[in-house]
Amino acid sequence: MKRLITALVAIAAVVGAYAAGPLPVIPYPQNVETGKGYYDVKKGFNICVDDARFNGEAEFLCEKLIAAGKKSDVVSGGSGGITIGNDPSVKAPEGYRLEIGRDRIRIGACDPAGAFYGVQTLLQLVDNCRKLPCVTIADAPRYGWRGFMRDDARHFTGVESVKQFIDLMAYYKLNRFHWHLTDGQGWRIEIKKYPRLATVGGVGSHSDPDSPCAYYTQDDIRDIVDYASRRHVMIIPEIDMPGHATAANRAYPEYNGGGEGIFPDFTFNPGKEETYTYLSDILSEVAALFPGPYMHIGGDEVAYGINAWKVDPYVKALMEREGFDNVRQCERYFMNRMIAEVAHLGKTLIGWDELLDLSVDKSTNIMWWRHDKPQNLVRSLQAGYTTVMCPRKPLYFDFVQHDSHKVGRIWDGFCPLEDVYAFPDPWFESIGVAPEMQKYISGMQANAWSELMHNSDRVGFMTWPRLCALAESCWTEHSNKDFKSFGKRLEDAYRLLDSLDIYYFDHRRPERHPEPAGPVIKKKSRDSETDYRD
Repeated sequence: MKRLITALVAIAAVVGAYAAGPLPVIPYPQNVETGKGYYDVKKGFNICVDDARFNGEAEFLCEKLIAAGKKSDVVSGGSGGITIGNDPSVKAPEGYRLEIGRDRIRIGACDPAGAFYGVQTLLQLVDNCRKLPCVTIADAPRYGWRGFMRDDARHFTGVESVKQFIDLMAYYKLNRFHWHLTDGQGWRIEIKKYPRLATVGGVGSHSDPDSPCAYYTQDDIRDIVDYASRRHVMIIPEIDMPGHATAANRAYPEYNGGGEGIFPDFTFNPGKEETYTYLSDILSEVAALFPGPYMHIGGDEVAYGINAWKVDPYVKALMEREGFDNVRQCERYFMNRMIAEVAHLGKTLIGWDELLDLSVDKSTNIMWWRHDKPQNLVRSLQAGYTTVMCPRKPLYFDFVQHDSHKVGRIWDGFCPLEDVYAFPDPWFESIGVAPEMQKYISGMQANAWSELMHNSDRVGFMTWPRLCALAESCWTEHSNKDFKSFGKRLEDAYRLLDSLDIYYFDHRRPERHPEPAGPVIKKKSRDSETDYRD
């Protein structure tokens, strides 16, 4: 956080006065009317609030203005140069109206989130313009779900790195942080009732199975959740099941459902009643840490380990008891029980699009990720599931973003900045998503799986500037998007990333920031010291 504050002070010294043309804001607002002249800075940046619901947003703005070198205070009465308050003309959730005149600034909204996004637009203008132009902005997001998924299971990052991402997400009006906390390579969240999940399951990473134990304590989680909440970023935890369970099974093998080939110990055992008690206990602790309405429990790629169930005595007993003909019915049984448990905890379950094959309850939210199965998006919408779009192409940020890059995934091509920016409308036309179906789309997110993101340079290089493109695609209506304009406005983002010492891909001059090397992958055996390259 301190680095972001220092960075904003630094870039304020190098930006020029606003000239006619697109406002230097990402994502671009829906409606902009430019006036004549500039805000009189002699009026100051003191802030008054005419609706107590927005006190937190006023305090946040004051802190940021002071950090940017502007004199500011939250004052009572009508003496402030900036007013934040209710605006009856703003009807959309998260919408706002920002009016900058010669002697006053007003941010109006119908809810605190909208006021916060008005604050972010004002802050970007303060950061990127030497003089504040007179302008009226009427703005609201295209999608309510504007997300980014970060995978801490494969490679652990730590509290300060997560907070920096949350800061930048909020700055660009992203509001959903999907946190992948468990997988085969590591369990990264403390569970009090089952401490070995973290202390044993937290040992190792994708590149080094013998790396020291790393996980987030429950105090860490509470701190990060509070930090995000102030920035109107909701955190959605993912506890993967019934597959991707290897790290958990290493800690508590009594709940192991087996696996096969290169995926041993891959699943939880759906035939043991004790498994459901165990997982319900875990989810209960997780639910208490994350106050948001959602809980993600994965449900993907179970096929990698499901054949082990065919010979497991507990699963065979379950099949006989329930009259099942095949183990896929056991998978559906497992998932429906966990959906009920999540509902009991007061949460809505989210899972990957494999759940469509299980005909799970319509209360479930679906994340469509398999770009090679576009029919799954259509299926989900036709069936009436609330759906988040995050297809591998173009929204997996572990895919390379330039044809010269070698470290990362390439499948049917790669995921360049232009494709992220263009999504989703060309897809709607090509796969037949009719306008009436789009009401079930809650939004979209990018996913950054971390197998080959083992350090901050790799994370930054694969994430930026694509996350700026995602932010604009989530927020700005298709008719208001302009990639050429976006490219010009990225100049301000590059200055900010430079000042934060974030190593990003420079799409203007690819040679400026060479692709960082990928990790050296150790063999899976914990007794082996032999290295090989992926």
